[in-house]
Amino acid sequence: MSSLKGKVALVTGAASKRGMGHAIAVRLAREGADVVVIDKIATPKSLFPGDEGWGGLDAIVTEIESLGRKALAATVDINVGKEVDAIVAKTLKQFGKINILVHAAAIRGPVGVPVVDLTEKDIRAIIDVDLVGSFLICKAAAKAMISRGEGGKIVIFCSLAGTHGVPGSAAYSAAKYGTIGLTKSLALELAQHKINVNGINPGMIVTNLRDDSFTKMAKADGITWEEARRRDHEALGTHIPWGRLGTPEEAADLAYFLVSDLSDYITGEVVALGGGVT
Repeated sequence: MSSLKGKVALVTGAASKRGMGHAIAVRLAREGADVVVIDKIATPKSLFPGDEGWGGLDAIVTEIESLGRKALAATVDINVGKEVDAIVAKTLKQFGKINILVHAAAIRGPVGVPVVDLTEKDIRAIIDVDLVGSFLICKAAAKAMISRGEGGKIVIFCSLAGTHGVPGSAAYSAAKYGTIGLTKSLALELAQHKINVNGINPGMIVTNLRDDSFTKMAKADGITWEEARRRDHEALGTHIPWGRLGTPEEAADLAYFLVSDLSDYITGEVVALGGGVT
């Protein structure tokens, strides 16, 4: 695999201990990139046993620097244009360029709630973060890449939920359909600038995204949080041809391929990462 030495990467949604953004940031640093990590919350909690005291963005900066690379961390609300523009400007000031954007930030919103019961607040929150936020961060990073004139790589995390309807998660599904459309359209617009734009459609990945759901399951069934998580993951695994859920590190492997020079002739594609569920 090719080296990312001399490259500067911006990774969104990076602060969660078990998140794909965290795994990606560390993987890109291991391959030689200096990395800027951002998230709305600097130190999100992880309910996995042993994750108490997780240091969030600061801990990831320490990990990156331990690999001999430079790092920058910031709390950014990606659906606020001024905050997005500010972190891109800060990155350019400190590193002089942005070669890579991996956009992994997203929220799930209420699960199992039909459209007729969704509040306007919930609908707007999901669309604003998952779709509008994607537009804003991609716009800002792309402008920086275009102005430098040396190409670049953009990877947008979409979702398998953006390829079919999901009862009880209509707003999330709709937003992810939108990110797939953004990926394909942006790829066509930026091809003339030699900026590759590709997407990843994760299926079920072991992350912190459903931590609160397991808390509710545990309370309802009178079991521990970890028992609820394991039971749920085992049940989901029976529906996946590969027999298990994916890992953040596997998402990082795919993201690395898509930002490396091995993928220079690939653009406008959205790759499923689901153990064969499609």
